[in-house]
Amino acid sequence: MLAPFTQATPLLEMIEAAGYEAYFVGGSVRDSLLGREISDVDIATSALPEELKAIFPHTADVGIEHGTILVIYNGVPYEITTFRTESGYSDYRRPDQVKFIRSLKEDLKRRDFTMNAIAMDRTGKLIDPFNGKQAIATKQIITVGNPEERFGEDALRMMRAVRFVSQLNFTIEEETLNALAQMPHLLGNIAVERKLTEFEKLLVGPSNNKAISIIVQTGLFNYLPGLIGNAEGVNRMARCNLMGLSKLELWTLLTHQVGLNDREASEFLRQWKLPVKQIKQILKILQWLQYRLDNQWTRLAAYDAGKETMLSAEILVQSLTGLKTSSEAELHKFYDQLPIKNRSELDLTGTILLSWFKKKPGPWVNHYLRLIEEKVIIGEVANGQADIREWLNNCNQKLEKD
Repeated sequence: MLAPFTQATPLLEMIEAAGYEAYFVGGSVRDSLLGREISDVDIATSALPEELKAIFPHTADVGIEHGTILVIYNGVPYEITTFRTESGYSDYRRPDQVKFIRSLKEDLKRRDFTMNAIAMDRTGKLIDPFNGKQAIATKQIITVGNPEERFGEDALRMMRAVRFVSQLNFTIEEETLNALAQMPHLLGNIAVERKLTEFEKLLVGPSNNKAISIIVQTGLFNYLPGLIGNAEGVNRMARCNLMGLSKLELWTLLTHQVGLNDREASEFLRQWKLPVKQIKQILKILQWLQYRLDNQWTRLAAYDAGKETMLSAEILVQSLTGLKTSSEAELHKFYDQLPIKNRSELDLTGTILLSWFKKKPGPWVNHYLRLIEEKVIIGEVANGQADIREWLNNCNQKLEKD
């Protein structure tokens, strides 16, 4: 077994020694079968929360109403959840009623997909009542039982299905896919924050093109913020080369492909409830992407964009056009040769300008600083106070007119 399992095995042994069952469950078991790296493990048990507290001295109630407690063992936190059944999903997300049980199979039965409904005991033996291992072998996403029931219980499972397509390069089994196409409206009941989490994992997955196409095919896009009725825009995104793009670049590309102007782009990103800092970064990349689609980089454009934004805009141009433009190394060299990288490197300040011209502060100071900045960047003026003052003296009459 992998190290995270062996490190947690003593917990299973302690629970069993107290007379209960305990197993590794969920994504860690799935990923171990896929040969993917795992960082933590989830444990399910027949022991009730209060029985677990009697076994382990260091616990915290992180979701005790659903049977989950946090056990601290050797300084490492582990989530341990009591076997349970669920019923009544009035909000299409969370069960109205949770009942603790002693049956592992009944607990696995409530899970979303067969690949996530596999348990493993402390010796590494698999308990797989719904043929999840077979689904993994054939790279299929199949719901546990009736897909309409599973999606009706928790509509976010529809997004999870497509997210797994992106992350694992699996296909969605036909009956499960048909249910997705019949029930996308249920996604309207899910909070934007929950959709965002799944959508961003989908965006950065290695099979994101495939997953985005499924979002259009099933109609799920109509229940995602800002995408209603824009199948063509989302399809344009799916047809791009998305390999190697960062999360911010993917958001920028999506915003561009759905055809939004600056004001609409800002509103679109706010609808997704992205952090303000990220929205500003995306809008900046979008601005320079639009510039670059019509222009080559100049020294002044590179300076105003900044190195990271310039690199992002360039890779998006390549994604959109399929053309091999300037390489990252070439752009790094181009940017690094700029005389200054930001205004703080300019050998001049507003205070110095005020002392030279003996004028009151005002908008003219920033205007002059920008003019000088531009001249330094394009190489017409050296970045030194003497050279700058000489240029100002020669051009003062024209500047005063401006």
